[in-house]
Amino acid sequence: MDLQLHVQNMLTPILSAASPHENRAILLGLSGGVDSIVLLDLLHQWSLKNSWSLRALHVHHGISPHADSWATFCADSCEKLNVPLQVERVNIAPFRAMGVESAARQLRYAALLSQPADYIVLAHHQDDQAETLLLQLLRGAGVRGAAAMPMVKQAIAKKTMAKQIMHESIHEKILLRPLLDVPRNELVKYAQAHGLQWIEDESNADDRYPRNFLRHRVLPILEVRFPAYRATLSRSARNFAEASELLDELALQDWALQELNQHAQVNKATLKVSRLCELNSARGKNLLRYFFASLKAPTPDSTKLEEMLHQLCYARSDATVCVNFGGWQVRRYQGMVYAAPICSVLTKEFRDDFCVAWRGESVLSLPNLGGTLHFQSVSGQGISLKKLQLKPVTVRLRRGAERIRPHAQRPTRTLKNLFQEHAIPPWQRDRLPLLFCGEDLVWVAGIATAENYWSQPGETGMQLVWNLD
Repeated sequence: MDLQLHVQNMLTPILSAASPHENRAILLGLSGGVDSIVLLDLLHQWSLKNSWSLRALHVHHGISPHADSWATFCADSCEKLNVPLQVERVNIAPFRAMGVESAARQLRYAALLSQPADYIVLAHHQDDQAETLLLQLLRGAGVRGAAAMPMVKQAIAKKTMAKQIMHESIHEKILLRPLLDVPRNELVKYAQAHGLQWIEDESNADDRYPRNFLRHRVLPILEVRFPAYRATLSRSARNFAEASELLDELALQDWALQELNQHAQVNKATLKVSRLCELNSARGKNLLRYFFASLKAPTPDSTKLEEMLHQLCYARSDATVCVNFGGWQVRRYQGMVYAAPICSVLTKEFRDDFCVAWRGESVLSLPNLGGTLHFQSVSGQGISLKKLQLKPVTVRLRRGAERIRPHAQRPTRTLKNLFQEHAIPPWQRDRLPLLFCGEDLVWVAGIATAENYWSQPGETGMQLVWNLD
């Protein structure tokens, strides 16, 4: 198998379509194992023939006593090829409850996705794909899970993981797996033929881990009877991926037929309960899966989806519907379905004491409220910067009795009235940032700006945007 030609044929059509203004850099996730060492060699040769720069990242989990020597090995391997390497140290301890394998994998993705490269290249191969498919089926996964790993995928790190990676921001990247159709034994042959060295992770021999159990106990027996199982299981994964795309298209059609709630900027996309209830159970669950995927939320299992669908559609109209799943909650309010990460309850003392000064920053991070406040300088729009400079500007939370006059020809309104008018769910109201200039309420996120603080034509103004994490 000509691996150099294989990688070239896979990467060139994708990367040639990139914008000429894009950061023309690819980042390799380098563990030091045979698969990533071979891919390092292949990408190095490919990059020499193209106008793309190559960098590598090694994630140091600190789990193995050999972790330091692995990082040194990766550094030496990259130095020989003049490929820049960054070593990112992560702490797995806070996430051990999700399992060592899962925590290590998600932290590794967070580290990769935090780097300044639009394309991340991973060394997963055909054996990995077959193992992943079997693991997903043994966990009772649906069509989306059985699709296993795609060759090309847009991805963004989970916020819980990203917080540990100390970089300014994490943007959506494109993940590429150019070796996904290549059996591992082909990679070993290439490494031996080219005199490459690699490391062996001793944990790969521990069959207490489900993947290792399949690799060492089950798949060797399967290979005796079905020697082509790697290729056939990979083909099945592609078939599942196609079926998943069709289900997504169906969900998108079902979603398009219901009106999105656009009352307030603070609300992420929602579903209309009445439309959800018009669908049969299978399509209803499919739409919920697509809805959660669009929010980067975990996918509940079928039993939990059944419970959600039943409560959303059949609970009393005045009942409070709230179902927890994977650190998230799905709720129903005024005929709409909402989903968001579970947040800690803000006490009255916290709300009363919360006060963050604004000193001209373009971005104000408010993690306790679960979002970020952006300030953009504009002309003749937004809030008058001249007026904001007259008194201290602070961000607070509602304490009760706040009032604002959004329009010159209309009376002053209470926040309670505005929340009800804009259909802001009760659980969001306590976390909604309010901008004050001195003791004047100037701005309510996504709802209103005090008319006496409007920027005049030609005057410098500040446009505020509240983004939930």
